[in-house]
Formats: sequence, C-alpha cells, structure tokens
Amino acid sequence: MPRHLVLTLLLAFPAAPFAAEPLSARIDQLISAKASNAKFSNLSDNAEFLRRIYLDLAGRIPARDETARFLADASPTKRSKLIDDLLNGPDFPTRMSEQFHVMFMERLGDHADWSAYLLESFKKNKPWNQIAKEILRADGSNPETKGSSFFMSKRLEHYGQQTVDYSALTRDIGRLFLGKDLRCAECHDHLFIEEYKQKDFKGLFAFVQNAFLNDEKTAVVGEKPMPGKVPFMSVFKKIPKETGPGLPGGKELEVVVFKKGEEYAKAPDPKAKSPGQLKFSPLTLLSEQVPSKESPDFARNITNRIWFLLLGRGIVHPLDLHHAGNPPSHPELLALLADEFVAHGYDIKWLITEITRSQTYQRSGKLPEGVAKAEPQLFVTSLEKRLSAEQLIASFQTALNVKADPAAKTKIMKAYANAPREPEDEISPMLKGALFLLNDPLVLGWLAPQPGNVVDQLSKKPEGELADEVYLTVLSRKPTDAERQTVNAYVKKHEAKKAEAVSRLVWALLASTEFGINH
Repeated sequence: MPRHLVLTLLLAFPAAPFAAEPLSARIDQLISAKASNAKFSNLSDNAEFLRRIYLDLAGRIPARDETARFLADASPTKRSKLIDDLLNGPDFPTRMSEQFHVMFMERLGDHADWSAYLLESFKKNKPWNQIAKEILRADGSNPETKGSSFFMSKRLEHYGQQTVDYSALTRDIGRLFLGKDLRCAECHDHLFIEEYKQKDFKGLFAFVQNAFLNDEKTAVVGEKPMPGKVPFMSVFKKIPKETGPGLPGGKELEVVVFKKGEEYAKAPDPKAKSPGQLKFSPLTLLSEQVPSKESPDFARNITNRIWFLLLGRGIVHPLDLHHAGNPPSHPELLALLADEFVAHGYDIKWLITEITRSQTYQRSGKLPEGVAKAEPQLFVTSLEKRLSAEQLIASFQTALNVKADPAAKTKIMKAYANAPREPEDEISPMLKGALFLLNDPLVLGWLAPQPGNVVDQLSKKPEGELADEVYLTVLSRKPTDAERQTVNAYVKKHEAKKAEAVSRLVWALLASTEFGINH
C-alpha cells in the first residue's frame, strides 16, 4: 500500500488511546507517593487476606472448608477471583445492608420495611445516588421504595411532650450525606471552622422543617406547606436574616408560596393515611440537590466512608468533619475516588472491587522490621479494626455452625453494639462483651459438647490433626508450631475429659483479641 494511503488511513482512524490504569493501581501510586520515605508492610499472607476480605464483603469469617480450599489453591489470581465471588455472592447484600443501616441509623432503631429496602437495593446493586434520593425523599407511600423513609421518619418521632428534634435531623443529613457536622453552626457561625456558617445550617433546616411523621407504623412522611424563607439571627450579632432551602456553600433555592387551598398537587387523604403531595416540596428538592453531580460533598463523603469501612480510617477523619482545618490525608486520592465513583454511575460494588484489589488494602498488619509504629493516616500498613456486633454474630455462627435466633441476636447486640447515636467509626472493647462470652448461657450452650456439634466433631480428631482443625475453624489459619505444641500438650493433659478440654480451647480462641479484630 502506498505510504500516503497509510498516512491517510491513520489520520482517518486514529489509534485508540491506551486504556487508563485501573483505579486500584492509581490508589497504590498515590499512597506510595505520599509516604515515599516510609517503610511499607509486605502484602498479607493468604490467611490474613482471606479473613479480612470475608469480614469486609461477607460480614463473617470464612467457614473451615472455605479456608482450607483457599489456602490450598495455588492459582496466582485466586485473590481477585475471591473478591469477585464474594461481591456476587449471597452474603454481600446482607453485609452492605447491615453496614449502611448502622452507619445511617446509628442504632436508633429497626424497621422491617427499611431492612428489606436496603437488602433489595444492594441485591440489585442500585446506584448510591438513587438510594440516597429515595431515602431523602422519604416517600413511604411508594410501594417501589417502601421502607426508604425510615431514615427520616424515625428522626421525626416525638416522645411524650418532647417536640420533634428538627435540629438533630438537620445535623444528621449534613453529617451522613455531606460529611459536614454543622451542629455548632445552628445559633451562629461556627467558632472554630471557618467554612461552617449559620446560613448553611438554616439552609439545610429549611428543607426539613415542615416534614412530619404521618404514620409511624408504615413510616410514611408528610410535609406541611412552606410559608416562606426561614428567619434566623446569630446569638452574637442580632441582625435579622433569612434563607430559603440550600446546601452548605451552595445556591439558595427560591421558595414558591401558593395561596391557601392551592398548595397540593395531590390533596391529603386522612382516611387512606395519605399526606398528599405538595406542589412545592422541599423534601423533593432535597432529594434532588444532595445526590447530584453539582454536589461534590456528596460523592466525597460516601467514597470516604467506603474507604473507612475497608481500610479502618477515613482519608478525612473524623468522617463528618470535611473542612480546610481537617484536610484529607491524601487530597488527590479522595478527589480521584469521588470522580471515578461518579463516572462509574455511583456503583458501590465497582468502587469496593477496585479498593480491595489494591496493594494498599491487601497489606499485612505486621509492621516492617525495625518499625515500632506507623502513622495510621499514611496507610503503609493494614490497620486493625474491631468487629462490629453484626460481624461477631455471623462469625460465631460460622465458627460454631449454629443458627442464632432473634432472641440470641438481641442478646449479642446488647453485649457488643455501640449506644444509640454513637457513630461506629470507633468500636472499643467493653466489659459487657467480655462478661457475655465468659458467663452467658447462650455461648456456653453452643460450646457444650453435644452429639454432632463442632466441639464434638473436633474432640474426635486425632492429636496430629486437632490443633490445625481448631485454628482453621475459629481463626481461619493454621497454628504456628509453638501453638500446635501448646494445644497438643493441653489436650493430652486432659485426655480423660477431652471434649471438655476442646470446648475450653475453642472458647479461648473465640475470646481472643485475634478473633475480635479483622486480622
């Protein structure tokens, strides 16, 4: 072919650009660049990775056979395959629905429709902007989104003579959806955070001030007509001001006021317990404004929270204090995660895939030789995370091959869950948890040697297999030589009552720090 024709074809059909590196690789590059002078932990061994990924994506430890199968697999791609299998497996939607329930409801209560809504949303891999829109719209009367209104309806409850805490609802929307805790800007501009203005709080407040709980049982939320802008005044500067609905730092929206009797596009129906639909609906505007591409705080907040769930610390930490005085540890990384998340349609499963495939996620929790302490914000080593109450319940069930009925789950939740309204960005060991494992008849009953249960099966293993089987079952790894010798010596000493000795051994591993954290 003549050279000029080749040139013509090349110009007409330019070569496709090189595919961009996967997000996982770019994560590692930005983490490495920030800590160029620090020593990094090696990649985790297979057992450490296995336990961590199961806890994060399935909400439980791996079963004994799952552990043995993965450790025996010699495939170089087995980690990526396991990530894909777990993300597409039956446990992932449950894990996400439980985690998002805890994150956004903060142990304020439960509702069957809300739980079903979250579970179905994660089964369908519904985009996060759509989930957020449905939650903030709080239309409990819509059968397609039934249950989504619980976030709002629970916070609109009032008890006895107490009024509805609209201020707390406003703060929770700012904290949990935008990453900004505006609680100290309600009565004046924030004294310590320059960006947090009283107008920001009042703008969010304007969206929800006229919402009310129409039906507690079905969690249906209604709205009263908005009569005009929200007046406010600083307690320090007595200058009257007013604002319409608006996001922090964003554009104030115009308030449309209709004549009395003309406010509703769909009139309320008390007999059907329908609150009606306003022509000018601040909740609808809120549900459109927050999860939009024009709201960068929305994408940064959720990507930071997902990073925290997987890595144990936010790029911005605490999670709800995004501001210049508390900058991201890795600003370029947070911007990249948020931009890519939006570009990929707010796909939570995709984002988790990329983060978990990174070396940053897969690093060991063992510090490099000669390093006594690592700065947690550098992510040069894997950070320890205590298991949530939900992870502990599922892990007890997996290790002991038992089913926890609702009453059992309630007991475990009381022993391990944080108090209501206490964000679970830190989970600390508590005395009641230790006492529960030590004394509660539920756990002691699970551990009692009974025909066919885990303790019974383990006690029938010969000395050469017992230690390995116990550790694979409870800690998802094989024991060290020293641990193997200790187990064998202990069981041999109590050979006459071997089943009871194995029961105590399993209890000791369940009560260990290793079982209670993600490594």
